[in-house]
Amino acid sequence: MKKILGAFVVLILISSCSVNKSAISDHSKVTKWIKPPDLQKGDTIAILSPASYLSDKQDAIQNALDSISSWGLHYKLSTHVFDRDHRFAGSDIERASDFQKAIDDPNIKAIWCARGGYGSVRILDKLHLDKLKTNPKWIIGYSDVTAIHNMLHNFGVQSIHGVMPVSFRDTVSDNGAAIQSLKNNLFGIENSYTVESTKFNKLGKATGVLVGGNLSLLESMLGSKTSINTTDKIIFIEDIGEYTYRIDRMMQSLKRAGYFDNCKAVIFGGFSDMKEHNPAFCDGIELLMLEILQEYNIPIVFNFPTGHISDNRSMVIGAEVSLEVNKQTTELFFVK
Repeated sequence: MKKILGAFVVLILISSCSVNKSAISDHSKVTKWIKPPDLQKGDTIAILSPASYLSDKQDAIQNALDSISSWGLHYKLSTHVFDRDHRFAGSDIERASDFQKAIDDPNIKAIWCARGGYGSVRILDKLHLDKLKTNPKWIIGYSDVTAIHNMLHNFGVQSIHGVMPVSFRDTVSDNGAAIQSLKNNLFGIENSYTVESTKFNKLGKATGVLVGGNLSLLESMLGSKTSINTTDKIIFIEDIGEYTYRIDRMMQSLKRAGYFDNCKAVIFGGFSDMKEHNPAFCDGIELLMLEILQEYNIPIVFNFPTGHISDNRSMVIGAEVSLEVNKQTTELFFVK
């Protein structure tokens, strides 16, 4: 009898987290993305981990919680945020349950993914997004969270690719600009970024909806319902810890899938901790990317402050942006 009851409980849990097919929009039909409301002092942010475990990151998380409090906000830690199941922050069902509760709770005004790692893709099809249409809220993260950003983009809701609590180490001075850019977005202060151009940039101007994130995740979504439509979009791309030949392979896959055929511009963020064979595969990431994209007459930017770097500025996916790539400076404006 106990075995039967246990199996019944598991079935209930699985069905409660089953995919809601209606929650995944046809990305080709989305033309306008819902912007979640600006946060107000007294609002509550949910902190959860959709991927890797956090049991060794408590100090960084506490620093992030202290920052939230200093902004006049409250926070709510998810039930399983510090759990561990092998490499994950709890089982797939537990992580999906935490995420679903945060989506459904009307008192939660934003969801902040505490870290990436790996595992977000395992919960995508267990999430029901319908309530985000009537009660949209900012969902924040980067790296592995790119999988969630893709899903939200295809659903028609803006989200923030930005710094996560795990990045709040002993001091926040090194990533102060990144944290400030996140705060600005959450409280409705429009960001605009002006950075020094590099000699590798391709000059020009472009306007379009912003999409992108981690290259490994973008490539892994190809062929699925969470692959994004890049037509008339400005794409930003970053990665960490990859061999250069793997970067080439992933970029070639995106190219062959038509990712760059009708886009407006490409922005390359941080490509940190790159690995190389001997002899070297290429003469640098910049020349490799220019070779891959050589037939496209579009602006291309390198060394933009986004990705696995301390200066990881917030990028609002689904927002319309204007890009100006000049010889001396590159400017990215978020259009109201």
